Amino acid sequence: MRSLIAALLPLSLSLSLLGGCEAEPDPAQTPDKQQPAPEQGADSMASRDPAPGAVADAGPPDAEARPLMQAQVVLERLGFGPGVIDGKAGLSFSHALAGFQEARDLPVTGELDEATRSALARWSNIPATRVVTIPQDWAAERFATLPEDMTAQAQLERLGYETMAEKLAERFHTTPAVLAMLNPGGKPAGTGAATPPSAPAGEPQFAPGQTIRVPNVGADAIDPAAVADKDWLATLRALGVGTRQSEVERILVDESEGWLKAYDGEGQLVAIFTVTTGSQHDPLPIGDWTVKGVAYNPPFAFDPALFWDVPDSADKQRLPPGPNSPVGVVWIDLSKEHYGIHGTPVPEAIGRTESHGCVRLTNWDAARLALMVGPGTKVEFRP
Repeated sequence: MRSLIAALLPLSLSLSLLGGCEAEPDPAQTPDKQQPAPEQGADSMASRDPAPGAVADAGPPDAEARPLMQAQVVLERLGFGPGVIDGKAGLSFSHALAGFQEARDLPVTGELDEATRSALARWSNIPATRVVTIPQDWAAERFATLPEDMTAQAQLERLGYETMAEKLAERFHTTPAVLAMLNPGGKPAGTGAATPPSAPAGEPQFAPGQTIRVPNVGADAIDPAAVADKDWLATLRALGVGTRQSEVERILVDESEGWLKAYDGEGQLVAIFTVTTGSQHDPLPIGDWTVKGVAYNPPFAFDPALFWDVPDSADKQRLPPGPNSPVGVVWIDLSKEHYGIHGTPVPEAIGRTESHGCVRLTNWDAARLALMVGPGTKVEFRP
């Protein structure tokens, strides 16, 4: 299903638009021994980062140190998104490192060099992973394979997650394969579990009440009073995206480099995300634009006349919202007609595929950016 949706990238949406901004983030949140009720903010799997100099309480120790994953979770807390958290070096990780280096006036190498390791050492007490318990209320959610046919999709109320593994992966900014690696035999790595020889291949199976090891993503504290739209509040909770974000005045997207940078009113780089931009048929519209507004959990209006690779005889469709929508969970509308910045149902494809001219991010990065911008935010697309 995700491979089909990835091919249907947007040029036209019918949306109602809102905007919103928050304050500067802190990667190490104040520990809270109380498990917050879902209606009061973040879910029960939210991060519990240690105070400076304190030892983290992240559950049973991991079987491995995972230094690259540890750097990824710290960088993401600081606003420098490494894309999918997988403990591997790659394009998104390099962009995150370069953003951190630029913001800290370090030599910009895009590598985890000695100067960067030293600067990141401040957060060495934040572990790479933590152990959580899948909430029991997840049993009430309906997971089902989505139909391939777009006409059938249009009849649904929501393009939701197909499996619990998929939902967990988005909650912790990773993939089902990484979750399987962190939980051999269905048990958290480091608890003495080993993958049974007869373990079936494919997506891992999870259930409410199960204890699992996950990437230690943070910056997920949620102030429900800051979010008027309750559906959007539920989306932020599901994605592990906190409401305390930097206020951004200018966005710069570099087509050739494949990144999006966000700057505050003082010209300080506060965020960087890897993006997918344009193609030979639908290049990124180079120039200066502005944000017109932000639509949360938008429907997708499919018009075949706007797609070069779809016959004009195809029927127009209005697809329901949801994380598996072609535009993901958010649409940041731009002053350039038919163009926007949005999420995706295929996070692992960001930076590796092409779009129909729009700018795509992972759902969690798009949601975070949506909290940073508002009507009037400047956007520059450069080649």
